[in-house]
Amino acid sequence: MNKSSLIGFILIAAILFGWMYWMQPSKEQLAEQKRIQDSIMTARREAAALDSLRLLEEQQHEAEAQQLAELNRATMDSTALAAEEERVRKDKFGAFATASNGEERYWTVENKLQKITFSSQGGFIKEVELKDYKTYDSLPLISFDPNTALFDLSFFSNNRIINTSQLYFQPYLNGQPCQSDHITVGEGDSLVFALRAYADSDDAYLEYEFKIRDDNYMFDCNLRTVGMKEIIANNINYLNLDWQVDLLQHEKDVDRFTTSTVYYKPMNDNDVDRLEDRKHKEEVINSSVNWVSFKERFFCNVLVAKNGFSSAKIGVNTDHPGNPKYLKTMSSSMEIPYDNTAEVNEFPMSFYFGPNHFKTLRSYGLKLQRQIDVGNFFLIRWINYGVIYVFNWLGSYGWNYGIVILILTILIKILLFPIAFRSYKSTAVTRLLKPEMEAIAAKYPREEDAMKKQQAVMNLQKQAGVSPTAGCVPMLLQFPILIAVFRFFPSSIELRQQSFLWAEDLSTYDSILDLPFRIPGYGDHVSLFCLLMTITTFIYTYVNNKQMDTGANPQMKGMKIMMYLMPILFLGIFNSYSAGLSYYYMLANIITFLQMYLFRVLIDEDKIRMKIEENKRKPVKKSRFQQRLEEAQKAQQQQLRNAKR
Repeated sequence: MNKSSLIGFILIAAILFGWMYWMQPSKEQLAEQKRIQDSIMTARREAAALDSLRLLEEQQHEAEAQQLAELNRATMDSTALAAEEERVRKDKFGAFATASNGEERYWTVENKLQKITFSSQGGFIKEVELKDYKTYDSLPLISFDPNTALFDLSFFSNNRIINTSQLYFQPYLNGQPCQSDHITVGEGDSLVFALRAYADSDDAYLEYEFKIRDDNYMFDCNLRTVGMKEIIANNINYLNLDWQVDLLQHEKDVDRFTTSTVYYKPMNDNDVDRLEDRKHKEEVINSSVNWVSFKERFFCNVLVAKNGFSSAKIGVNTDHPGNPKYLKTMSSSMEIPYDNTAEVNEFPMSFYFGPNHFKTLRSYGLKLQRQIDVGNFFLIRWINYGVIYVFNWLGSYGWNYGIVILILTILIKILLFPIAFRSYKSTAVTRLLKPEMEAIAAKYPREEDAMKKQQAVMNLQKQAGVSPTAGCVPMLLQFPILIAVFRFFPSSIELRQQSFLWAEDLSTYDSILDLPFRIPGYGDHVSLFCLLMTITTFIYTYVNNKQMDTGANPQMKGMKIMMYLMPILFLGIFNSYSAGLSYYYMLANIITFLQMYLFRVLIDEDKIRMKIEENKRKPVKKSRFQQRLEEAQKAQQQQLRNAKR
C-alpha cells in the first residue's frame, strides 16, 4: 500500500467516526423515543383489550340468541311437535307408525327348566336361562348374548320395508292383556303368552303366540298375521325371517373335536347336515328346511318349522368378539310362505333351548339327536347308540360317573373278550413258530428272494393251521369301538361338571398343576389322568412288543418304534381333552393287562405245539392266494432269466 492510499483510508475512517459521533442522539432525544415507544405499546394493548371485549360480547349475544331459540322451541305447541313426530313415523312405518313408538319392556315366563325373558321391542325372546345348569365358573347359564340377539320379520308395506325389530309389541296372557311382568307356569300346566304389534286398527296386527309347558325345553311359537291383507304388499308370497345370536362359551375349554356350528335338516330328507367348522362360512339352501339349530358343545338353540321354511341362508363366523365369553356368531335367514289372499295367516313353529342330551332330543322325533357328534360312519354311530343306552342305564342308579365309566369299561371288555382271546391265541401260535420263521428268513436272505420267503412262511402257517389274518381281524373288530368311545365321552353332557377323584369335571381336562408358561403341542397344565393313560399305554406296548415276531419280518421293528411314539403323541392331544376319556383308556389298559395274565393261564402252549405238529403231518391244499403267489413267483423268475439273456 502506497502513501497516498494510506492517507485516503485514514481520512475515510475519520469521516465515518465523526459522522457517527455527530449523529448520536442526545439524552433528551433518547427519552423522547422511549416515551413514543411506550405510547405505541399502550395503544396496542388497549386495542387488543377492546377486540377481546367485542368478541366476548358477540359470544354472549350468540349464547343469548341460542337460549332464546331453545326457549321458543320449548314453548312451542306440544300438539304441533307430536304431529311432526307422527308425520315422520307415518312416513317411515306407514300403517305401523303407532307400533313404532314405545319403550322397551320385559316379561319373564318361568317353568321348571327355563326362565324365558321376552322384550316388547321386536316382540321376541331376549334371554333364555337354563335353570338346571351353570357355567364352568358357577354363573347362570344363558343360551346366548341378549345384547346382540336379533329376531326380525321383514316385509313390504306400501312401498316401504317394515322390520318388526323396530316395532313395539303388547303382551297378552291366555288371550287377555297381561298385567304381570313375571309369570310362572303351574305344575302340570301350560300357558299361552302372546306379543302383538298393531297396525292401523285393533283388527290388524302381527302376533307371536308362545305356548309354554311346565317341564319341557321345547315350546310352540305360532306366527300369525291378522287383517294384513291390505297392508302387506299383495304381490309377495313370502315373508323374510332373520335370526342371529352370539353364542357364549359355557365350558372351561373349547373342545377341538366337538363342532360348534349351524346344523339343519332338509324337509324331505332323513339326514341332518351342518356347516363346515370354519372362521367364516355361509351356505344357501334352496330346498325346504325343517329346522335350523345354533349348536355348541353341550347346548343348542333350535328353530323348527312344522311345515318347513321355503329356503334358508345360514352362516357362522367369529368376527364379533364384544363379550369376553364370546364363542361364535350364528345366523340364519329363512323364507316363510305367505298367502296374500287370506285374511289370517298362520305359520306354526317351535323353539328348543336346552341341553344336547341324546334321549331328550330324540324324544321329539325330529332327528335333533343327530347334532350330537358320535361319529358319521354308520357303524361308529350305532356302536355309540348302544354305548349311550348302557351309559344312561348305569347312570340312572345314581352312581358317581367315575364308577359308571369303570362298569362300562368292564362290560365293553367282557363283550370283546372272545375277540381278545382269539387275538392272544394267534399271537401265541406265531410265537411258537418263531424259530422256524427265523430259519426261513436265514434261508432266503437276499431281497430278490423275498417272494420265496413269503411263500415259505405262508406254507408254514398253513401247515400249522394258522391264518395270516388271525391276529389282524380281532384288532380290526375292536377298532370301531375305540373310535366310538373317542367320540362319545367328549360329547356326553352327562359327564359335564361331574367330579371324580381329583378331576372336578370329567367332560374337560383335569389339571393337577398349572404351568406358568405354555409348552407347544402340550399346553399350560398337567393332566394326571392323561399321564396315567400314557404310562399304562407304554407298559402295554412294551408287554405286547415282547410277544411280537421280528425275526421273520424286520419291518416290524419300525412298527415297534411307531408304537412307542404314539403314546407321546397322545400325551399332547389328550392333555387338554376330556378327563373321562383318558380315564376310560387308562382303565382299558389295566383290564387288558389282567386279561393277558388270564389268557396265559387259559392257553396251554404245549397243547398248541402238539396241535401244530399234528397239522404239519396232514396234507395241505393250496389256497387260491398261494396259487396266485406261486404263479407270480414263476413269472418273476422267468423275467430274471430273460434279463440275463
